[in-house]
Amino acid sequence: MNLTVAQALVRFLSVQYVDRDDHQQRFFAGCFGIFGHGNVAGIGQALLENSDDLRYYLVRNEQAMVHSAVGYSRMANRLQAFACTTSVGPGATNLVTGAAVATTNRIPVLLLPGDVFATRRANPVLQELEDPTSLDVSVNDCLRPVSRYFDRVWRAEQLPQALLHAMRVLTDPAETGAVTIALPEDVQTEAFDFPDDLFLPRVWPVRRPRPDRGQMKELATMLRQSKRPMIVAGGGVIYSDATDVLSDLARQTGIPVAETQAGKGSLRFDHPSSLGSLGATGSTAANQAAHDADVVIGVGTRWSDFTTASFSVFQNPDVRIVNINITPFDAYKLSGVVVVADAREALEGLTRHLKDWRVDEEYAEQCRTAAAAWNDSVEAAYALDHHPLPAQSAIIGAVEAATNDRDVIVGAAGSLPGDLHKLWRTRDPKGYHVEYAYSCMGYEIAAGLGVKMADPSREVFVFVGDGSYLMMNSEIITSIQEDIKIIVILVVNHGFQSIGALSESVGVERFGTTYRYRDQAGQLAGDKLPLDLAANAASLGAQVIRANNLEEFRAALVQARANTITTVVHIEDDPTIAAPDSGSWWDVPVAEVSTRTSTREALVRYEEARTAQRHFLRPTNWGDPDSPS
Repeated sequence: MNLTVAQALVRFLSVQYVDRDDHQQRFFAGCFGIFGHGNVAGIGQALLENSDDLRYYLVRNEQAMVHSAVGYSRMANRLQAFACTTSVGPGATNLVTGAAVATTNRIPVLLLPGDVFATRRANPVLQELEDPTSLDVSVNDCLRPVSRYFDRVWRAEQLPQALLHAMRVLTDPAETGAVTIALPEDVQTEAFDFPDDLFLPRVWPVRRPRPDRGQMKELATMLRQSKRPMIVAGGGVIYSDATDVLSDLARQTGIPVAETQAGKGSLRFDHPSSLGSLGATGSTAANQAAHDADVVIGVGTRWSDFTTASFSVFQNPDVRIVNINITPFDAYKLSGVVVVADAREALEGLTRHLKDWRVDEEYAEQCRTAAAAWNDSVEAAYALDHHPLPAQSAIIGAVEAATNDRDVIVGAAGSLPGDLHKLWRTRDPKGYHVEYAYSCMGYEIAAGLGVKMADPSREVFVFVGDGSYLMMNSEIITSIQEDIKIIVILVVNHGFQSIGALSESVGVERFGTTYRYRDQAGQLAGDKLPLDLAANAASLGAQVIRANNLEEFRAALVQARANTITTVVHIEDDPTIAAPDSGSWWDVPVAEVSTRTSTREALVRYEEARTAQRHFLRPTNWGDPDSPS
């Protein structure tokens, strides 16, 4: 079939399908893009000519388009994805941060940046950054370390192999992330007689590798001999659609369950085995259980430093850690017992092997009591109606009261993710969407757009601080253009207040974290800057509601739900009112030498806290003769 490279690319993407559990669906939901000289005559022309096969969406920022693609795919349990196309040069390098978000979070997205001329007949082209050491290098090579697969199509006949390898990675739950195919702008427009078979519908099975039967028997034996076991549910539980199986296992055995940021929603908050969130932004219930646990089963977690409280959360000297993960790289962390398998398959196997066993009732009751006590702390935090400005926890509580089980909250950076992880009471596996693997400022609004596109039947509430809002708010315009309504909760605290609180803890006293004029001493400590972000949101086409207190905020949420277009609810909070303490820790080093008393005092606290860190190096293989079993 005689087509340009770009036309062949678009036609191929439009006939790719995935199959999981005998359910087939189209893999690519569309293509986000911004056109420039590097892609308008190639991919732009191909999308126009094949608009019925692959829908195109005009967006405003290249990084934001990747965030929207990540939000969409995460909401779709990684079974659908978007392509993202940009021109050569700054459009391409703007993809780098979004690609890192996708790869860090293990979310599929296809990046299609334009590239320099393969023929070099016009080098250097506009926006080309020349590398004097090699002319086969372009700015797109910046995408290599943040992509799970990277290829550059120098010749038309290379396209089929590049596409097949791209799909191999995108649809493999153990390998997925950002995939980049760089396309020289002259090659995009070249015609070639591609094999007809390239454009036949192709179904990619999304595999569910099963655990070894012997491993499941040994794990069941380990649990039967344990006194204080617990499960840590990560994002893999949700992506593998294992939440119902986990709920049944926990109810059957009484094993308590804690959740990571990506895994939050694996259990309903009121499940009798739910401990809430684990780690530096966790609940006291989960962290108390983790402190003494003798067997910890991590399911689908990458064990970030927030989850492990920087290796301080598990304090039992004989603790055995079991990692159930579809990705070997994650399964081998913490020197744990390795089970490379799909989360649902492994949990189903464990359920069968433990059908006649439960944890000791005294232990189960201790966990339920601790969870109830934490819930009381959450209620108290929700009731902090300070004047003149409310606590952030009270704002979160008001949103929770205004939402139903199917509504979705979206967040990413600042103090909001920590408070949401601690306080938000999840009622649906897809109701909590906080990006905290890369914690990318500016993710929130763009991702909220993608979440809503993936499931228009749900109301989407985007939590965003003024710092993140100022970094990226452009996709409000896209939501208006596409008639995709989201509700943005814009929490204003005049700066980067999460880092402000952190800086105080390390003896830096909120230096460089507030939006202020310079004072007479030349420091950024003068009056607050006269920002009006509500006016900014209105200028982008959103409906805007200003709330001056909690009562007005609650009324604004009702109005926002009733509105038919994107609505921004603007409210200022008091950043000095902290959420309940998790009883945990996060390792942020303190300067070892300082003239400041605050820094020296912080160093004393830091060195004391570090004594709780552990090295997880003890062998914990199956059948370990020195294990507690």
